[in-house]
Order: sequence, then C-alpha cells, then structure tokens
Amino acid sequence: MSLRQRAGADAVATKGWLAAHKWLLARRCSQLSILALFLLGPLASVWVVKGNLAYSLTLDTLPLTDPYVLLQSLLAGHLPEAQGLLGALVVFVFYLLVGGRVYCAWVCPVNPITDLAGWLRERLAIRGSAHISRASRYGVLAMTLLLAGLTGTIAWELVNPVSMLQRGLLFGFGAAWTVVLAVFVFDLVVMSRGWCGHLCPVGAFYSLLGRWSPLRITASGRAACNDCLDCFAICPEPQVIRPALKGAIEGIGPVILAANCTNCGRCIDICSKDVFTFGLRFDNPPENGAQADPRASPHAHGNPREPLQ
Repeated sequence: MSLRQRAGADAVATKGWLAAHKWLLARRCSQLSILALFLLGPLASVWVVKGNLAYSLTLDTLPLTDPYVLLQSLLAGHLPEAQGLLGALVVFVFYLLVGGRVYCAWVCPVNPITDLAGWLRERLAIRGSAHISRASRYGVLAMTLLLAGLTGTIAWELVNPVSMLQRGLLFGFGAAWTVVLAVFVFDLVVMSRGWCGHLCPVGAFYSLLGRWSPLRITASGRAACNDCLDCFAICPEPQVIRPALKGAIEGIGPVILAANCTNCGRCIDICSKDVFTFGLRFDNPPENGAQADPRASPHAHGNPREPLQ
C-alpha cells in the first residue's frame, strides 16, 4: 500500500472522515467559488467580478491586481492606472498578512489539477522522479521578470498555466488546454509535485511576498507526535515541517516559519494526534521538551524513515 493510501487512515479512524478532510474541503470550495465568480460574467452575464486573476473589479468597486503581473508590467515599461496600483496594494497587504503561498493552496485553479496528478501517481504506483531543485522556481521567476524587461511585454502571461486554464474554460479546447495538460502529465509521470513545488514562478513570487506573514501553521502539540510520517506524505512542501516538528531538542520553536508553507492545513487534517493547528508566528516558544537529553530522545536525530528533502 502506498504512502498516500496509508496517510490519513489513523486520522479518519480517530476523528472521522469529515474532520480528517475539513481543510481540504474548505480549500476546494474556495478555489471553485473564486473560479466560478470569474466565469459567471462571461458565461451567465452575472457580473459580480469583472476581469481575471491578473486584474479584476469586484462589484464595480473593489480593484484587485496580481502584484506579480504588476511587477512584470512595470519591468516591461508600462505604468498601470491608479486603480491598478490600488488593487495591487490591496492584494499585497492581504497576502502579507495571511501568507503569500495561501494563493497556491486556496486560490490557484491549477492546484486541484496538480493534486489530482499526485493522487493518481500514488494510486497507479508510478515510481521514479526527475530531480530538480526546489530553488529552481526562483530561477524561473527571475527569467520571467527578465523576459518582461527585454521584450517590453508581460510575455509569461501568454503561457502561464493559471491564465491558460481560465481562457480554456471560457473559449474551449486549444493551446490553453495543451499547457494545462502538459502540467498534469509532468506531475503525473515525470516528477512528483514537480510544477507547484519546483518550477512555478507564481508560487516563488508569493513565497517571497509572504515571508514575514503572521498567520502560520504550528506544531504546538509536537510532544504527542508518534512519527507516523503522514504529514510528510501529504504535505506539498514536506521540507518545511521538520524544523518545527523535530526542533524541540535544538531549541527551535514549533511554528512553521518557512516561506514556502502554503497554509493548506492538510497536516492538521491528517494528524490523528492533533499535533498541528493554525497560529501566529509570534507564539513560538523555543522549547517543547528541550530539557531532555538529546541522546535519549527518539527525535534527536530525526526519524530514519523520514523522506530526504
């Protein structure tokens, strides 16, 4: 049985299926609702939101601008109107507070597609994976910004899977679906969590935006951890978990401070011991059993079964 199939079995048995999937269900509702609001206007002439994820106007009042698109536009030599700048400020402040990569887990319409690819990969027992550094996404981000400066256009948005998916839903099959399908196949066959976890420049940008966000996931109950590894198996960025979960001996607090944590809440769902919860970065006491002898602790050197990152 695969790690994905095993992950969460104890949580379901302990808490029930709904409690073991509550944050996943909340995320899907958020993603689908946001996408539906953008599609209602073109498809049903109900204009709650006008525009797209790059720039929109809600109820003809609230402008929202993707700061990443704005930055590309500025580098391309195009200064947006005041409303566009105001929209970028609103979005910037929001993600600064709640965590930049909340966009990836709660808003991005491509996320359910890559999650489906990951689910199928485990069900089909597809093994083997290309090796690309997670830092590569920052290189891709730099290239998209350089491309904007060199071409005088926001060229990345012509192939951005997020933009292409929305176009595909509005205008039908075509090049847009080719790009989205390529992302799905890449994650399914070539590399586990490859696009979102290693290459996507949008996620890289938002990780920088939310680097100091106060809202965080915390392993405040880490003393109860039984080393089942379900959180490592389910987390889209498993490398962010270990310092907070295993850092008591080293005097590291339980709050996950890594910028690439998506605040998806799946570690909260999947843990039968209720180790994880949402909290604030400031509530981060450095000890949680730190007085123990490191040589006597099963957590001193981590668990030998933990996946290497």
